[in-house]
Amino acid sequence: MKFTLGWLRDHLETAASIDEISTALSAIGLEVDGIEDPAETLGAFTIARVVEAAKHPDADKLQVLQVEIAPGKPTVEVVCGAPNARAGMLAVFAPIGTYVPGLDVTLVKKPVRGVESNGMMCSAAELELSDESDGILDVDDALSGKVGERYIDAMGLNDPVFDVALTPNRPDCTGVRGIARDLAAAGLGKLKPPRDLGDDVEGDAPCPIAIDLNFDADTADACPVFAGRVIEGVTNGPSPDWLQHRLTAIGLRPINAMVDVTNYISYDLGRPLHAYDADKLSGTVHARLGKDGESFVGLDEKSYDVDDAMCVIADDSGVLGLGGVMGGLASGSTDATTRVLIESAWFDPIRTAATGRKSGLTTDARYRFERGVDPQSVVPGLDLATRMILDICGGTPTQKTIAGEVPKPNLTIDFDPGRVEKLTGLKLPDAEIKRILTDLEFDVAAGEAGRLNVGVPSWRPDVEGPADLVEEVVRIARIDNVPATPLPDLDGVARPTLTHAQKQSRRARRTLAARGLVEAITWSFVPRGEAETFVGCGTIVELDNPISVDLSTMRPSLLPGLLGAAQRNRNRGFDDAALFELGQAYRGAGAKDQMIVAAGVRSGTAELSGGGRHWDGAADPVTAFDAKADVMAVLASLGLDPEKPQITRDAPQWYHPGQSGTLRLGPKTILAHFGVVNPRTLKALDIDDEPTVAFEIFLDAIPGGKKKTTRAKPQMNAGDLMPVRRDFAFVVNGDTAAGDVVKAARSADKNMITGVNVFDVFAGGQLADQGQKSLALEVTLQPIDETLTDKDIEAVSEKVIAAVKKATGGEIRG
Repeated sequence: MKFTLGWLRDHLETAASIDEISTALSAIGLEVDGIEDPAETLGAFTIARVVEAAKHPDADKLQVLQVEIAPGKPTVEVVCGAPNARAGMLAVFAPIGTYVPGLDVTLVKKPVRGVESNGMMCSAAELELSDESDGILDVDDALSGKVGERYIDAMGLNDPVFDVALTPNRPDCTGVRGIARDLAAAGLGKLKPPRDLGDDVEGDAPCPIAIDLNFDADTADACPVFAGRVIEGVTNGPSPDWLQHRLTAIGLRPINAMVDVTNYISYDLGRPLHAYDADKLSGTVHARLGKDGESFVGLDEKSYDVDDAMCVIADDSGVLGLGGVMGGLASGSTDATTRVLIESAWFDPIRTAATGRKSGLTTDARYRFERGVDPQSVVPGLDLATRMILDICGGTPTQKTIAGEVPKPNLTIDFDPGRVEKLTGLKLPDAEIKRILTDLEFDVAAGEAGRLNVGVPSWRPDVEGPADLVEEVVRIARIDNVPATPLPDLDGVARPTLTHAQKQSRRARRTLAARGLVEAITWSFVPRGEAETFVGCGTIVELDNPISVDLSTMRPSLLPGLLGAAQRNRNRGFDDAALFELGQAYRGAGAKDQMIVAAGVRSGTAELSGGGRHWDGAADPVTAFDAKADVMAVLASLGLDPEKPQITRDAPQWYHPGQSGTLRLGPKTILAHFGVVNPRTLKALDIDDEPTVAFEIFLDAIPGGKKKTTRAKPQMNAGDLMPVRRDFAFVVNGDTAAGDVVKAARSADKNMITGVNVFDVFAGGQLADQGQKSLALEVTLQPIDETLTDKDIEAVSEKVIAAVKKATGGEIRG
């Protein structure tokens, strides 16, 4: 929201400085993003008179000017290429050393084709006052007595511009009057009464154009009131300089008097209006819902389609514009307009916002209506526009016509002034609290037992209860005055605050980082196509209000984001990637369908070297066992015995069916998935078919550790005897899982056997013909009390062979 200091003083009687106003605005919640002071950028430019204009001796398109820059001082010589430069004209002069914002240069004295120029005559574009750059500024001869004065002072442009960042809950401050009201309540001046519009705003003749609201009971809130008035015999054209200067200062382009008036009132009161050329309208003007297939050409000369959820303004010939968003080009006012219909209506904020998103239009009207324009401003806004058009363009007004009824404020809050201190700690007298609310133009009346009955004004839709009134009081009284009270010191050591789930997340994150994976943070939203690829047995959760089409669905897995990040790294030459993310995935809309997942992706080679060369030969590509090792490391860090989970082959379809697995605790509890990513999944995501493995660990499914009943540490059980290792080769069926063989061998003697590892798998030769394979195991035996004898080792070996045979049918390979 931009406004000038002079504009603010139209509503606020104040002598406060720019800095005081800026400080006060930020203190009461209207943060100032910036202040543009024309004196800082244009203060060096002065009005000058061209005394003589002669042709440059060495250039056909240049002139040498003799310029009077101050009364009674010698003229200065300036080289100028503007075609409109002539003797006797008033222009704008920039002396040597001046920074010219439109050129982004600082003037230095140097010859131009052999003639030294002692300054520059400037165009409007060079001063960034407009886009006009064909010639130098031609100042009105009426300012001939202002030679030597600053141009901004002579033209009334010395008006600082404030840029305030509004929060969405403050629609009242989308107009300068709302900001002035807040400043007055904060003690920076006195709010001036509304402008006296006179008695001639309301005409004698009835409005010749009928206005109709065409809604059913379910959609009547789209536009509950529409007011209009026709002004006959207007003379449209450029608006006055003061109006053009104000609009230009806040970044708006002056168009014509009708449009400029409506734009001015939109910023002045936060009341959007629209001016139709009444001669271009056909029959009755309707506010209604659109129809599929309808379209119109907007004021930006682009065509827009309409649907049955949009509120449109139409006449008997078709759609004129989108209600609360933009008018149409065909019915807009131009310099040739002689009869104008002024529209002042109120549109539903939610429907207006939805219409703006569908159409892609971001306009000043939408900005205000979707936040909530004051419904009580319908008639005052119409009357003010009538007054300004009559003053600027002349004409004769008709009576106003109103379709529907203006909504009236009906919220009164029973307020206890003591809640201010209870909720904020700020102690204020009841009289001060009442004064602040009254200055904010709340309707304050005494209630029972010292309470107040506070009527909420129509321009404050954000105030709904007592807590909102407390916020208003503290905001105006300055939050800096809220006392800083330290928390009480507690005896003893504070209890741990992290939950079990938070501790698990931290351990998992540290473990994966220690294994060389880099943490990534990806979007929680994915395109619907990616969600369908990874949804598994869950359901797709679509957003009602997505920020874009590509981010329309809650992610059912973290892998789409990680795989996409790995691909983006690959596109930039980093083929070896190891990424992980810890976050939430969504397999449905219920609370239990939201999971905390630690997921990771490795691609390229298992030996990540940051893009270096492997001089000893090509590094091995990543395999499913790399992903499995990551999973096992995380489970071990979370206190789960890696021997307990069972590995099954029913990983989801986004994994390779022959190179993946699922870790389970029993038939129902799934701890993790891991494996090679299915090439079909990579193709669906438009990802290169490179060696890529992934894993997903469901932290919510991992059982929590038992609460310790004692602080005593368990007895350390570390033998001082050397371990003994023995190798076994078992012949098993080709479909026998290696994990089953390892588990059986480990169970042969849990006290003596401390480790079982597979170090070789052979499935060739005669074994392949018989559908078998050979698994070679290394079994580690750890003596406890005494060194093992050959007899002890042989006994354990026989137990291992017997256990494997019983569990899998495997035989010792001969």
